[in-house]
Amino acid sequence: MALTIKTVQDKKDREEFLRLPWSIYLGNPYWVPPLLKEVKELLDEDFYPFWKHARRELFLAQDDGKTLGRIAAIVDDNHNNFHEEKTGFFGFYECVNNFDVSQALYDAAKKWLQAAGMARMRGPASPSLNDECAFLLEGFDRPPTIMMPYNPEYYLNQAEKYGMRKVKDLYAFIKYAKDGIPERIKKMIDHIKARTGVKIRPFNMKEFERDNQYLKDIYNSAWEKNWGFVPMTEEEMDLATKKLKPFAEPDLVLFAEIDQKPVGLSVTVPDINQILIKLNGKLGPIEMLKFMYYKNKVTGVRSLIGGVKKEYRESGIIAAIYHESEMANLRLGYEWCELGWNLEDNDLINKFDEAIGGRIYKKYRFYQKDI
Repeated sequence: MALTIKTVQDKKDREEFLRLPWSIYLGNPYWVPPLLKEVKELLDEDFYPFWKHARRELFLAQDDGKTLGRIAAIVDDNHNNFHEEKTGFFGFYECVNNFDVSQALYDAAKKWLQAAGMARMRGPASPSLNDECAFLLEGFDRPPTIMMPYNPEYYLNQAEKYGMRKVKDLYAFIKYAKDGIPERIKKMIDHIKARTGVKIRPFNMKEFERDNQYLKDIYNSAWEKNWGFVPMTEEEMDLATKKLKPFAEPDLVLFAEIDQKPVGLSVTVPDINQILIKLNGKLGPIEMLKFMYYKNKVTGVRSLIGGVKKEYRESGIIAAIYHESEMANLRLGYEWCELGWNLEDNDLINKFDEAIGGRIYKKYRFYQKDI
């Protein structure tokens, strides 16, 4: 093998970087091809607002012109300033089942991060924890939901053989509508509502700008102390909202209000990966027709965001929001909901997800290595 590592320099290199997953996952029925346009935008330093406070280098592993792997090395200044550390990330990792190739890719990312002054390499984050992140650890027999990763199981072995170690696991729960809500949970919700005076309402599309601002404010407050969290900029939040808006269900975007002031939110979205798996990364006229046809056939949703402002974290209001979201899922006819991801040590949320009938059905892992 005449293995070479090169940086992505031109259009041909970018196409190789973008299209590699199609060969890695050839014949895998669970992999969901991403929309090529979306990945291009994600990596576009002039388009994606994340790159206004971050920088990256893209690498390809090739043998006699054939691409065998890819990796991105990423430094997010906002992350390091917020957490007061020197952590670099790797992301967009794809590789054939060959450790020599994997090692060469990780070495390239490590050297670039070392040159940038980083003390450790963590990942995967593609490019951040607000995007697809972590390696799938358990649950390889089912496709991922929207914005969740999927990977071959051997990626875990490659990372560990390279000397990376677990830094944090993430959980995803699944809750089936047919199982209902336990009566004790309903009584608990009634008590919380009576005690706090909280009211739950859906996102008001007629007041889009106002409610979008509420969403941004609560998001950055609610996750302030979460492991790995970095506040999103206004531009990042606006772009995320813009991308979700075409397929979001307003009745699944809920605000908790006390005295008409929003203090918590829950964002649940239809699992459009059930559609994307049929589009093979394209979104031309034919694919748009397919999208519209299959849109009403989506059977499940993902609970993408849920949280309350820090002063209400012990109030139980988050349970009231989740309960209302579950009721909305039932009204809209969805059969299941994925809850997550949750940090493995977020006992409050994990225990609640179990209490309402959810069970862990997928796990994900972040790795880290001192460099």
